[in-house]
Amino acid sequence: MCCFSQFVTSVSNTRIFARKPSGSSQFLVYQMQYNSPHDNAMILPIPVKRPVQPRSFRFIDLSHYEKFFDDLGMGFPYKAPPISFGCSKSANNLEKTESLEVFQVGNYVGSFVPTIAEFSQLDERFGLPAATWEQIPGYNDYSFAVFQLSEGSLRPHPMAFEFETDSKDLYFPTLHIHDGKVHPTEAFDHELYLQHAGFDSLVGSYVTSGYEDPATNLIRSRYTATRFCSINETKGIVEKDLLVHRKIIRGQHKNDDTVIKTSGDAVVATLNLRPSRALIPWIFGLSAFSWLVSRRNRIRKEKSVTHFEESQG
Repeated sequence: MCCFSQFVTSVSNTRIFARKPSGSSQFLVYQMQYNSPHDNAMILPIPVKRPVQPRSFRFIDLSHYEKFFDDLGMGFPYKAPPISFGCSKSANNLEKTESLEVFQVGNYVGSFVPTIAEFSQLDERFGLPAATWEQIPGYNDYSFAVFQLSEGSLRPHPMAFEFETDSKDLYFPTLHIHDGKVHPTEAFDHELYLQHAGFDSLVGSYVTSGYEDPATNLIRSRYTATRFCSINETKGIVEKDLLVHRKIIRGQHKNDDTVIKTSGDAVVATLNLRPSRALIPWIFGLSAFSWLVSRRNRIRKEKSVTHFEESQG
C-alpha cells in the first residue's frame, strides 16, 4: 500500500525489498521518486503479529546506503539471449504525542502506529480520512509505518524496518492511494526484490536481466548478494550467501498489495540440481562409454583366461 496522506502529483520508480530472517519476522525496505506540492506523509500498512508488543517493530536507518537498490539492480546484468531464444530535505514538525513515539530515521521523522484508531494521536495531516479507511476494511487489523516527507520532487533515501509477523509469505505494500481515493486499478512502476532460500532451491541458471525462471516466476540474480551488494551497509537486512530475486510490475494492474508465496527454509537452501540439467546428456554419455570400456575389458579378460586354460590342457 503506497499511501500518501495528501495529494501527490506523481510517484514513480518504486522499489521494495523483502526478506525473512526467520519464520517470525520480515525486513522491508522501500524507496520511490515522488512529487508533492506540500509536506506529506507516506503510510505503509504492515501485517504485524497480534497482540502488538514493543518488540513487534523497529526502524532501521539506511541513510548511509542510498545506493541500496542501485546495488541490488547490479545483480541482474544484461546478457544477450541465446539464438534460440538523492536525499530528501530534512523532515520535521511531525507532532509527538504521549502514546506514539516518533523516531529520527536518517532524514525522516517516522512513527509506528499500532492500529488505525491511533492515527488520531498524530497530526491530522499525516493520516487518512475515515471515509478512505472504510473503502479498505481489510486493513483493520494492520499496523502502520508513517514517514513524513518534504514537499518537492525528491527521491528519499531507502526507508527500512523489521516487523514480527505470523505469515510465512513475503508481503509487499503496493496498493496505491495517491489522492485520498481507492481506485480499482492503478499504474504500477515497481521493482520488487526479495531473498528466500526456498527460491534458490528451485531456480535454474542465470539467463539475462529480464528472464523469469519458470519455477518461480521471478528473475534470479546472476550471483549471490555478496558479489554486488555492500553487505555490512545493509545492517543485516541482506543475506550475503543467498541469491536476490526480482519481480518487475509496470503498467495498469489491479490495485492491491502483493504477497509472494514461499516454501522451504527462508535462509538455508536445499540441494538444487536444476543448473546441472545441461550436463545430464554428458553424464549419461560418459556412463555408457564407461560401461562399454568395462565390458570390453571383461570380455578380453575372460578370453585370456580361456586361452590360458586351453593351452595348459
